[in-house]
Amino acid sequence: MSDQPLISHVYTADPSAHVFEGKLYLYPSHDIDSGLESNDNGDQYAMRDYHVFSMESVTGPVTDHGVALALEDIPWASAQLWAPDAAERDGRYFLYFPARDKDGIFRIGVAVSDSPAGPFLPDPEPIAGTFSIDPCSFVEDAASGGAAYLYFGGIWGGQLQCWQSGTFDKDARVEPMGNVPALGPRVAKLSDDMRSLAGPVIELTILDEHGNPLQADDHDRRFFEGAWVHKHNGVYYLSYSTGDTHFLVYATSDSPLGPFTYQGRILEPVLGWTTHHSIVQYQDKWYLFHHDASLSGGVNHLRCVKVKELTCDEAGKLALKQ
Repeated sequence: MSDQPLISHVYTADPSAHVFEGKLYLYPSHDIDSGLESNDNGDQYAMRDYHVFSMESVTGPVTDHGVALALEDIPWASAQLWAPDAAERDGRYFLYFPARDKDGIFRIGVAVSDSPAGPFLPDPEPIAGTFSIDPCSFVEDAASGGAAYLYFGGIWGGQLQCWQSGTFDKDARVEPMGNVPALGPRVAKLSDDMRSLAGPVIELTILDEHGNPLQADDHDRRFFEGAWVHKHNGVYYLSYSTGDTHFLVYATSDSPLGPFTYQGRILEPVLGWTTHHSIVQYQDKWYLFHHDASLSGGVNHLRCVKVKELTCDEAGKLALKQ
């Protein structure tokens, strides 16, 4: 499979891939040249809108459906439309997205459309009880009850470390360090309308091979951002970025609420600072959508979406197809 960017006329990153109406739809963030210097707070990632893309074949042409949602259309948001995700229920489509509110605090919003391509109409307020970044929506199939969940969270610029006390603390800029449990992504059940939370926000636990929570100084394995959940053969897979070590890794569970047990790496570091992805099954094959900064020659906030085929063996182990 070619390692060329899927989209080259605009910069794209953080691709969330879904199969809707028999086609692959991609919901990435839209990188722009902000002119801001790079820093650990992520100020250089100053994205202002979302485009939706579709493709009928992984190797075929990609259709850009244009701007599906813009910052100026979101009443509560002030800046930084970072990595989104999408879901479908009863013929309606829901775009989940993070943005800073008027106080500079990241929240998760939702916008609704009758088409997977948009445009999406945002709700006037963020989803109550949400915070941080990188929403991922997971919807069970009807045979498993059809429940929907929203996962979210990211450290450093994503502000997850500011919520350790349960309320936002702007001065809590440092994540846990040393031999203490690492921060985990958050999850809550979505209500039937897909626009509000139906239960409490809980922290997911990721365990090592001995059944102990991953530690904060285990930088090769612990969660940093970009949680993604998919299900295969009754097993729930939580994949995520390790952040400052730039790996994509995964853990598994028999419940969407965990605990999850670490299993291994999916992707080694790519060109550019960040790693963010999605995993989807399409036409009987599994694919990893991710990004790197090859289109811009390594500029970490000007990225491009790529795709690789995945394999899943009889033991449930994920790997890139060789």
